Order: sequence, then C-alpha cells, then structure tokens
Amino acid sequence: MALNLPGPLAVAHLAEEGAGVTKIEPPAGDPLAAICASLYNQLHRHVHVERVDLKSAGGDSRIRTLLGDADVFISSQRPSALARLGLDSVSLAPIRWLNIVGERAQPEVAGHDLTYLARAGLLRDELPVTVLADVMGSERAFSAVLLLLRQPPGTHAEVGLYDSLDSLAAPLRHGLTAPGALLGGGLPAYGIYPAKEGTVAIAALEPHFRERLYRALALAPESDLRAVMLERTAEEWERWGEQYDVPIARVRAPAANPSPPSARASAPDP
Repeated sequence: MALNLPGPLAVAHLAEEGAGVTKIEPPAGDPLAAICASLYNQLHRHVHVERVDLKSAGGDSRIRTLLGDADVFISSQRPSALARLGLDSVSLAPIRWLNIVGERAQPEVAGHDLTYLARAGLLRDELPVTVLADVMGSERAFSAVLLLLRQPPGTHAEVGLYDSLDSLAAPLRHGLTAPGALLGGGLPAYGIYPAKEGTVAIAALEPHFRERLYRALALAPESDLRAVMLERTAEEWERWGEQYDVPIARVRAPAANPSPPSARASAPDP
C-alpha cells in the first residue's frame, strides 16, 4: 500500500526477484501515475494493482482478506494516517509489516525528497537531477523486506527516507567531498571540465592513472587541466581516455524512457 516512488521502486525489485505482489491504491490511483506515467508503468510491470476505497466497509474487508495470506505488508504512510484506516500496530500484530516514513525519529513531520536533501546538507542552489532520498530509501526498504521474511510473522520494521541519506552525506560530513578537498576540486585529475564541445569528467584518482594521464598529455604532474581540455570535444576526450586507459567520460543527458534492464517476461496488465 505504498504510493509515489520509494515503495513502488522497492517492490519492483522484489517482483523482479520473483515475489508475487498485490498493490492497493486509492480510488484515484497512485499520484505517480499522473506525474510520470512511464516510470509508473515500468515499476508496476509485474504488480497486480487493485483500487480500493479503504474508508468503506467493502474496502476494509478486501484488504483484510489480502493481508490474511500475505507474507509481508508494505506501507508508506504516517502512523496516524494508517491508524485512521484501522491499520496500526495492534491490528497488524500478526503480520510482518514494513512502513516507509519520512524520518524514523519524527514520522509525523511532513517532508519530501527535496526537504530531506536540504536537511542532510546535500542540496545546493539548483534542483537535484534525481530523487536521492526516495531511491536510497527504496533500497533500504528492499533490504528490510528481505530481512523481515526471515523473521516470524508479527515482526515490524520501519525505514526513514531522511535516515537513508546518512550514507550519502558521510563523505561530505567527513570532508572527503568538501570544497577544495581531494574529491571536492582539490585534485586537478579528479574533476569536471568544459571541452571544445560539451563537458568532460576525469577521475584519475589513483597514482597510476594520474601518471598515465599527465604523461600522455605531456604535462607536469598535478598541472591544471582546464586549458588542455578545451583542445578536444568531450566525445573525443572519451575516446582518448579509452585509448590510454584513463577514466574519462563525457557528461551526458539521461536517455529518455530507456528500456528497463530486467530480462523477465512482462506480466499481464492488471
């Protein structure tokens, strides 16, 4: 019963591994379907979807029936919202249950991916190119379900989206990626540079890569690379990196609606 992105993304991984999944959506459907239909469709390829009004007697009966033989129940609502639907720790006591919340210490406080990134210090002056808290939270949820399946019925667990950012924030918190630090612009061979056309990323972090890079460019070790990067296009630098075995890649825009990686056959539409 988890809507939007973290829950469906976690459940898509479970379905790809062979789990049978039934998803309960409200009568209006999952908001993700309206916001980004292509992503919604990809995540629900192997998921049976039912739209149920849980505030009705028939809806309450239906979810109780589904829960009766389920191995695990996954939700992504505030505890108070679940309680209003009669789904709380008492009523769900016999069932393995995972709830995805904003933050475990403050599960009732409103928030979304953007505010969690801001609080974790992972946001600057531009919108992020992806939803980091949602994706990291989904990975934790996937792992949590696998652990729950090893536990007896009645075991409950909780995953916080804000909490899932701790691993991402650790390199910055410890100074590794801080401005001017080794991975924060302090090493010329590890950075992003404008090219003659496009932009190129260089990650010659290890000494042998840096030595190979500067030797091939006929530059002194640790020299500034901004000027030389303007001599070729980003695509040419990428091929150059492959030729000299140096980690270089042109900065690409993400492909629109790429084909999903799963090789499993598609399930019938719900």
